[in-house]
Amino acid sequence: MRPLIRSASSHLRARVRAMATLPAPHAARCSPSRGPARAPGPRPPLARFLHSSPPPPPALLRRRALGTSAAAAAVEVGGVKIAREDVVKEGDPTNNVPDTIYSKIGLQLHRRDNHPLGILKNTIYEYFDKNFSGLFNKFDDLCPLVSIRQNFDDVLVPADHVSRSYNDTYYVDAQTVLRCHTSAHQAELLRDGHTHFLVTGDVYRRDSIDSTHYPCFHQMEGFRVFSPDEWSGSGMDGTAYAAADLKKTLEGLAKHLFGAVEMRWVDTYFPFTNPSFELEIYFQDDWLEVLGCGVTEQEILKNNGRTDHVAWAFGLGLERLAMVLFDIPDIRLFWSNDKRFTSQFSEGKLGVKFKPFSKFPPCYKDMSFWINEEFTENNLCEVVRGIAGDLAEEVKLIDNFTNKKGMTSHCYRIAYRSMERSLTDEEINDMQWNVREEVKNKLKVELR
Repeated sequence: MRPLIRSASSHLRARVRAMATLPAPHAARCSPSRGPARAPGPRPPLARFLHSSPPPPPALLRRRALGTSAAAAAVEVGGVKIAREDVVKEGDPTNNVPDTIYSKIGLQLHRRDNHPLGILKNTIYEYFDKNFSGLFNKFDDLCPLVSIRQNFDDVLVPADHVSRSYNDTYYVDAQTVLRCHTSAHQAELLRDGHTHFLVTGDVYRRDSIDSTHYPCFHQMEGFRVFSPDEWSGSGMDGTAYAAADLKKTLEGLAKHLFGAVEMRWVDTYFPFTNPSFELEIYFQDDWLEVLGCGVTEQEILKNNGRTDHVAWAFGLGLERLAMVLFDIPDIRLFWSNDKRFTSQFSEGKLGVKFKPFSKFPPCYKDMSFWINEEFTENNLCEVVRGIAGDLAEEVKLIDNFTNKKGMTSHCYRIAYRSMERSLTDEEINDMQWNVREEVKNKLKVELR
């Protein structure tokens, strides 16, 4: 679902999303962040951010009041109730979770049988049930609040890796994050005695704004452990045996989803598997990456009571495959409640082609500013999402230059579009006005 990043310093940033290992079955162990509860209340007034600037137009304030009210309600995931104040902590400088992200927790699109993501999940379950009857346990209702140890250390993410940064990950506090990959519960799941499992869940990453990227998306992973007696008579060592079984299993899954297609295996790198592979299929006149996988690093198994065993793991992004299988052109559509979208899909019907119901044109607004050393594009996208939500279709850098004084200017083009209705001039002007003000005040840049 995410573009590949091949530089050595950024391998995990792209790959953890596709190659995820899975959460533990005991959802009750995942509790909201610790510490005294804050009294619930409305979001601080916009004046806190705009200082002496004139007040925002009333249309935007009305929309924000509605959004804040919706976000304030507690949600329940796996029997754990999570309130807004458990996740959005405006007084905590280590917290960077906005209301727009809190509002996604508990929606669990993958558990809706008539939703493209739920249809795809169930189709994969069918493959494993048919070929490995009763062998794989399934988990899809697990709490996304995890410790930084679970999210990073337990799956061998280096201490200085870019994925640990506040620019890439949503931090609830200094020790708690919204999982950015379902690998966050792998260690606990192994310690609890599970050796064959499929886990599906929502994961969170601060990211860019375009038709294929969204800060909340869904992953599924499979994991299988082998004991020495399973490969002792095969003539292969444990690693070779696990790799061969992995490839056979996943080639069968690809045929189950896409039919008789040409396939190829590509060697790659993940920090938690060795060797590591990507499976690609030739589909619609192009090579498509289906999933990432590999033989689990021995250190992970030894740390969790599986010495002398071997294992394989695979992970895939549900949205990425569903966009291809259902011909869905924009990732935002998965979150739509418009009946013109939801009524097109039915339980058990994989690959029904989406029929566009909206051709409303986008509206483009440009914004130029002098950046500072702390500026990042992810921070800009968070500001835009906080104002426009899913009406922001794309944020794209269209020009940059450095003047003789060494100051660097960026010009971004923001595309606003609803896939359900026409936007009014008032709405668009309101959003752009507030984007400019909050970019200036929150990101400390100088508008041009």
